[in-house]
Amino acid sequence: MKFFFIMKKSILLNLFFLFAMTSSLFAQTKVSGVVVDKSNRPVPFANIAFQNSTEGVVSNEDGIFYLESPKNYTTIVITSVGFSDKEIVLEKPVTYKITVQLSEVLSLNEVVIYAGKTSKKNNPALDILRKIWERRRKNGLHLFKQYQMEKYEKIEFDLNTIDTAYMKKKLFKGMEFIFKHVDTSKITGKTYLPIFINEALSDVYGDNNLKKVKEKTKANKTSGFNGNQQILAFVNDLYTDFDIYDNHLTFFDKSFTSPLSTSGIDVYNYILRDSAFVDKKWCYNIVFYPRRKNELTFKGDFWVSDTTYAIKNINMAVTKSANINWVKDIYIEQEFEVMNDSVFLLTKDYMMTDFALNKKDKSKGVYGKRTTYYRDHKFNVEKPENFYKEEVNYLDKEVYNKSEEYWEENRFENLTKDEKGVYKMLDTLQTVKKFQQLYSLVEILDSGYLHFGNLDYGPIFAMVGQNSVEGLRLRTGVRTYFGPNDPWRLQSYIAYGFKDDKIKYGITGKWMVNDKKRIILSAGNRRDIEQIGASLTTTNNVLGRNYASSGLITVGSNNKLTNVNLSNVQFEIEPIKNLIFGTGVTYRTLISASPEFSLDFYTDLSQTTKKSQVKQSEVNLLVEYTPNKKPIGFGVERDVADNPFTSLFVTYSQGFKNLFSSDFNYKKLQLYYRQPIIIGPLGRSNLTVEMGKTFGYIPLGLMSVVPGNQSIFDISNTFSNLQYYEFVADQYVTFKWDHDFQGRFFARIPFMRKLNWRENIGFKSVYGTVSDDNRTINASGLVYNAPEKVYWEYSAGVGNIFKFFRVDFSWRGNYLEMPDANKFAIKISMGFYF
Repeated sequence: MKFFFIMKKSILLNLFFLFAMTSSLFAQTKVSGVVVDKSNRPVPFANIAFQNSTEGVVSNEDGIFYLESPKNYTTIVITSVGFSDKEIVLEKPVTYKITVQLSEVLSLNEVVIYAGKTSKKNNPALDILRKIWERRRKNGLHLFKQYQMEKYEKIEFDLNTIDTAYMKKKLFKGMEFIFKHVDTSKITGKTYLPIFINEALSDVYGDNNLKKVKEKTKANKTSGFNGNQQILAFVNDLYTDFDIYDNHLTFFDKSFTSPLSTSGIDVYNYILRDSAFVDKKWCYNIVFYPRRKNELTFKGDFWVSDTTYAIKNINMAVTKSANINWVKDIYIEQEFEVMNDSVFLLTKDYMMTDFALNKKDKSKGVYGKRTTYYRDHKFNVEKPENFYKEEVNYLDKEVYNKSEEYWEENRFENLTKDEKGVYKMLDTLQTVKKFQQLYSLVEILDSGYLHFGNLDYGPIFAMVGQNSVEGLRLRTGVRTYFGPNDPWRLQSYIAYGFKDDKIKYGITGKWMVNDKKRIILSAGNRRDIEQIGASLTTTNNVLGRNYASSGLITVGSNNKLTNVNLSNVQFEIEPIKNLIFGTGVTYRTLISASPEFSLDFYTDLSQTTKKSQVKQSEVNLLVEYTPNKKPIGFGVERDVADNPFTSLFVTYSQGFKNLFSSDFNYKKLQLYYRQPIIIGPLGRSNLTVEMGKTFGYIPLGLMSVVPGNQSIFDISNTFSNLQYYEFVADQYVTFKWDHDFQGRFFARIPFMRKLNWRENIGFKSVYGTVSDDNRTINASGLVYNAPEKVYWEYSAGVGNIFKFFRVDFSWRGNYLEMPDANKFAIKISMGFYF
C-alpha cells in the first residue's frame, strides 16, 4: 500500500524540506534580467551569452535569465528567433535586474524567421540533428571494445534564497554560525547555504562487447554523515548516470525526451543559431526548446562538431511547465574533450536541481548539485568476464576513512576556501543539540521508530487499528538497533484488542552468519488475528501484517478473521547479487476468530471426522530474483532505493501429515512476476502475473483466496471490487496491468494544464478452479466460488492531486449477478511522487 510511502523517501530529503519550510566572492562577471519585446511581453527561450565566448544561458518561460562567469566580460549578446540581435555593454562586473527589449526583424534577409513552431522542412538544424543520430553510437566510449577511467564526483545540497529574515528564524537559534558560509548560485543568482557535501573517487571499467560496466569506489567523504549508507544511496538514486545520446533520460522517476532523441523533431523546435571554432574544432550551435508546454522536455543549446557530429558541449534546463513535483529547476551542463579528430570524451558533467515546495520564483528550497569529472582514459584493456561480477555484500570501511592528505593529493580539483570552511561548519553542526533534535525528528518520520540507546520503539504508523473481532486495537513494538549495518537483529511486538480483551504478540530474530554471501538464519513466532488471503503469493514473515487485518477504515463486513499461531525457522543465501535461495520449516495452527465465520473441515474424503482447528507443518523452498534492485546498507535488514526493478518469486511448499499432529499431505507451487516498463514519453506500465497450484486436498484455511479489498485505500495485488473470500481456488493465474501516463493527455487540455494531474488506467483478471476433493472436505459453510470464467475489472484514475493524492475509479467487468456484488469502487492513495 502507498499510504505511508511519503515518509520513506529519505532522511536527507525530509531534513532539507524541514529547513526549507520554516554572494559569490569569486565570480568576476554576473548579470541578470528579463528579455521582453516592444510590448513588454516576456520573450521566452532567448539566448544570452557573453560576447566572443561559448558561455551562455537560455531565458525561461518568463524571459528571466541569470548568467555568471569567473572571467571578466564587458558585453552580453541576446538573440532570439524573429528578433534582431542585441548587444548590452556591462558598465560594472555585477549587473542585476536589467530589462532587455528586443526589436522584431523587419527584413527577411536579416535572419530566417520561423513563425511559432519551427518548420520540420528546410531547416538546416534538423539536417545536422539527423547526422548526430547516424553517428551517436560511433562516438566517444562506443568506439572501443573496452575502456577504463578515473572518476571524481562531488555532490552538494544547499538551502537557497537565504535572506536576513530567514536567518533570524527561531529554527536557527543557536546555529547562527552557519550563515557565515552563504554563497550565490552561478545559475540562478540566488543566495544559498551549503548543508551537505559528499565527495567520491572511483575507477570505472566498461566492456562494450559484454555490455558490462563496473565502478569501484576508492574513497568517499561526507560532511557530518560519513559512512551513512541510507543518505549516500538516496543521493545516488537521485542522481543516476545518463547518456545524452539516449532517446530518453530518466530523472526522479520521470522519463524526459532528450534533445538528441530520434523523436526530438516531434517534441522540440530546433534553430541553427551560430557556427564557430571551439577548442580548434569548427562547430555548429543549435538552440532547442519545447513545442508544447507541460511535457517532460528541456530548453537550451549545444555545440556539435562539423565532421564527426559529436557533441562538444551542451547546456539544458527543464522547462518550468514540466509536470514534475517538488522540482523547480533542473540545469545540466556537459563538456566533451577532443582526444583526436574522431574521439570526443565526456570530461565534465554538472547537474543542478532546485527542490522546492512550489515553482514560484521567490519560494525557498534546496539546491542539489552534482559535479562529475573523468580523466586518464585507457582503451582496449580487456578484463575477464568474472571481473564485472557485482559484489553481493561488500563493505570496505577504509573507503570512508581516507586522510586529508589523501584527498588533497587525489582530488581532480582543489576545494575552494569556502568549501573547506563548509566541511568544518557541517561537522561542527552535528555537535549542536538543536540540530541533533531536528535530525532525530526526521529519523522518526523516515523510519517510523523512536530511537533510545540501542533500541527502537515502534513502528509508530501501526500503533492503532481496528477490526470487527478486536474492536479498537493498540500495538507497540521494539527492535535492537546499533546501526544500519547490524549483522543481527531482534524484534518483537505486543498488541491488545479492547473488544476481545486478548493480548497478541510476535517475536523474531535474524542473524547474518556470512556477510559475503548474505547467509541469514532467522526464527520467530507470532500469535495474532489475521485476515488470511490478503495476498495470493504467501510468505512466512512472522511480523508481517496486512492492512486488511486491522485497517482503520474498511467497507462492508470484516468478520472473516483467523487466529493464527505461526512458528518458523528459515535459512537464505545470496550467492549472486539479487538472487536469493531460501528454505525453511513452518508450523501453524489456524482457527476462526469470529463466531460468524468458520474454518471447519473434514480430515479425509470419507467425511467421518470434522475439525475446527487446522494444524500444519510445512517445508518450503524459495527463489527470489530481482535484477537491477539497489539495496541500501550491508546489514541483516536492508532498505531498497526507490527505482523500478523486475521481481521474480518462486516458492514450493510441502505439507506433511502427522508431523507435529499435522492434518494434511500436499504440495503447493507458486510464482509471482512483476515487470515495470518505462515507455518514454507515454509513461510507465507495471505488469504483474501470479500463478499457483496445490496438489492434494486441503481445507479452507490453506486454500488460495483471491485477495479482495474492502478498504478505501488502493492496495497492491488486490482486486478493488472483490470482498474477502468472494473467490477461492486451489489453482489460479492472475494478470494485472496498470499504466501511468504522467499527465501527457491532461497537458493537451488548456483548462487542466496548470493542475498537473496525471492519468492512470488499469486492468486486473483472475482465473481459477477448485477440485472436487477440496469441495468434499469443506465443512465451513462457505460456498466455494471459483473464477472458472475469468473474473476481470478495470479502472481509471487521476493522480497528483495536490501533489499527494490519487483517486482510482474501478468497475467490475463480470460476475455481476453474485450476491452483494460490488459493481463500482473508489480507492484513494497518498504518496510522495516526483
